[in-house]
Amino acid sequence: MTLRLRIALRDWDYMTPLVLGDVTSDKLDLQVDRIGTLVSHLGKDPDHDAAEISFSRYTQLRHDGDDTIVGIPNFIMRGFRHRCIMTMADSDITTLGQLKGKRIGVTGWRDSGNTWTRAAIRREGVEVKDAMWYAGRLTEAHPITDRLDGFGQPGLIEACPGEKPMVDLLREGGLDAIFTPFMPNGYFEPGSPYRQVLSDFRGEEQRYFNEVGYVPGMHLIGIKAEIVAENPWVIAEVNRLVDESQKMWTEKRRKYAETTPWMFDEVLKNSRELPKGWDASGFAVNRKMIDDFAGELHAQGIMKRHMTPEELFAYDTDGSRI
Repeated sequence: MTLRLRIALRDWDYMTPLVLGDVTSDKLDLQVDRIGTLVSHLGKDPDHDAAEISFSRYTQLRHDGDDTIVGIPNFIMRGFRHRCIMTMADSDITTLGQLKGKRIGVTGWRDSGNTWTRAAIRREGVEVKDAMWYAGRLTEAHPITDRLDGFGQPGLIEACPGEKPMVDLLREGGLDAIFTPFMPNGYFEPGSPYRQVLSDFRGEEQRYFNEVGYVPGMHLIGIKAEIVAENPWVIAEVNRLVDESQKMWTEKRRKYAETTPWMFDEVLKNSRELPKGWDASGFAVNRKMIDDFAGELHAQGIMKRHMTPEELFAYDTDGSRI
């Protein structure tokens, strides 16, 4: 008899084999719920047994002694953040160091992605105290929510004035740059009024990888602790299904690359410019990245102390104790 497990995941393309049933288990019936917004607290969610969760918020739960979720070091969302800093096309800002003294908008202060973006500019000499920060919605279409999440500091980190969309503030000169993982409508069109701060963001991201040795992880897989307690094997099985889905999709992507004219070039560069295993799951291979992220949360004032990787993860992806 198989165990039925409902998991909430975003629409990552490499989860397609899992969603379609091309990757299966004889022990686990993994039902995927496709979501646009992450589950706020998996431990309190009555609809899901597992989920893609924020690395930052997971760290906070571990710090607070909340043990309702077992996080496994399978980072389902990874990405460089240099590309996520946008400005106006006619701006004179072309380097990360030039953000010192500027007014910067963020889509959420404690978001894992924005934490990594601030880590990138800290490497270029721009500390949190060196800029004026505004947290808010990117466009009119996005909801008005508390994006400060308790981290506001008058004169340093504030909500956008009147909850005005950040793209409007950018166009009007109220902001100099915006940190956002998702670009606004029109960004990719010819003649867009926006651009990335770094013209050669790929080159800067490659340099960053050569220096740190990893692609930053933003989201990981979490499973309710009560399920793990009753079925300890479930960690390894969930991890296997996610990894196999990604592996199958990568093979198919290489075969069916003509979804866009230059996808073949991108797939080729990715496989040759990054070492094999850059996206591997597991504690040991990700320990430095985990430790660096925990260090950034502390350095940026989000966490009161620098938690160790061993404090954050009790189990490895094979289900063994760390």
